[in-house]
Amino acid sequence: MTWHPQETIRIKRDGGELDGADLGRIARGIADGSLGDAQVGAFAMAVYYQGMTPAECAAFTLAMRDTGEVFDWRRESPPGPVLDKHSTGGVGDLVSLVLGPMLAACGAWVPMIVGRGLAHTGGTLDKLESIPGYQSRPAPERVRKALHDAGVAIVGAGDRIAPADRRLYAIRDVTATVDCLSLIVASILSKKLAAGLDALVLDIKHGNGAVLPEPNRGRELAQAMTTTAAAAGLPMRALLTDMSQPLARSAGNVLEVREAIAMLRGETSDPRLLEVTLALGAEVMLLGKLAKDAKAARSALARSITSGGAADRFARMVVSLGGPANLVEKPDAHLSRARLVSDVPAPRSGVVTAIDTRAVGFAVVSLGGGRTSAEQSINPAVGLDRLLPLGAHVEKEQPIARVHAVNEASAEAAEAAVLGAYTIGDHPPAAGALVERIG
Repeated sequence: MTWHPQETIRIKRDGGELDGADLGRIARGIADGSLGDAQVGAFAMAVYYQGMTPAECAAFTLAMRDTGEVFDWRRESPPGPVLDKHSTGGVGDLVSLVLGPMLAACGAWVPMIVGRGLAHTGGTLDKLESIPGYQSRPAPERVRKALHDAGVAIVGAGDRIAPADRRLYAIRDVTATVDCLSLIVASILSKKLAAGLDALVLDIKHGNGAVLPEPNRGRELAQAMTTTAAAAGLPMRALLTDMSQPLARSAGNVLEVREAIAMLRGETSDPRLLEVTLALGAEVMLLGKLAKDAKAARSALARSITSGGAADRFARMVVSLGGPANLVEKPDAHLSRARLVSDVPAPRSGVVTAIDTRAVGFAVVSLGGGRTSAEQSINPAVGLDRLLPLGAHVEKEQPIARVHAVNEASAEAAEAAVLGAYTIGDHPPAAGALVERIG
């Protein structure tokens, strides 16, 4: 019998439940182009208003996964469990760059599929593309090689990984359906399931710098993700982490790569960044049975830094994916620098009482370090570093941040944005929870 997509869309529009066969047809039609943009947009809007049941969400996620290649690592004889993490995005969130190599040094295989920046949040893929020669979206064969070489491959989804998601996301972006919970779940998990994971940890950001600022919205996403992952046979845990200030001391592609390399080399790292990294790593190591308890997992992750194992894994990954062999030893020889670097002086003495983290992220975008449209190119060298955290004491005229810009005009605009984002008062703010385990 002939399938009529408009009838399937009508059923969902009117609040009906779709079966796996119809959802599979929708996913294949999105991927192969047999569904027109108007039909895909209508389907997205119907789901936006009517939602999906857990069974529908799981079926659609698996159908999206199956529109492309699915890795089966059992054929590769991995030395340990296949693990990964995903973040909903934030400012100065460079955890993926360090946690992937740390997990590999602890015995895991880490095929980490990452994305580009979204609005004010930085993207791991953009950060990696600031490394000369790095192949950020390699063919699956190159991903396999990197895993054999380094135990970790941090890459973007190539054309053969969940192609339905790539088209659906582009249409969601122009139909005001990006924030549809069911479609967020399907988008994230279709790619993660295509990576052939044994376990996944989810980092859900909340606070004024997060894509989902409200904690309850993050918990709702975590529940939907966990339910769908369980239905698909993927063990997953979720953490709610604070993004009411930048997670690292830098925000910008090259600057965050430099900070990640410094952390991997065992140099001083931001304590909040380290804590979130260890917390996420411990959760997924326990799921992968790489440690008997959280204390043992955190100790192993910490040793991967002090022993040099994590830095070695990162260096081997970079080389395997086309980057320079001595990036970790000599980052300055390869990473670009901005033409102009200037301090942002504090307007008064006091203590940092609040940071509009979203505004900090958009300051980086305005400098040229992010995109306002999908086709826009970015300047990897620009951004902010030496960002003071909440509670830091500062004297008048002392720097609260440093701007990396292409010219005076953009530097002045970024300085004004940072000054507007920082509130300096007389008393330290109350400390909130940095990490909360969900469920």
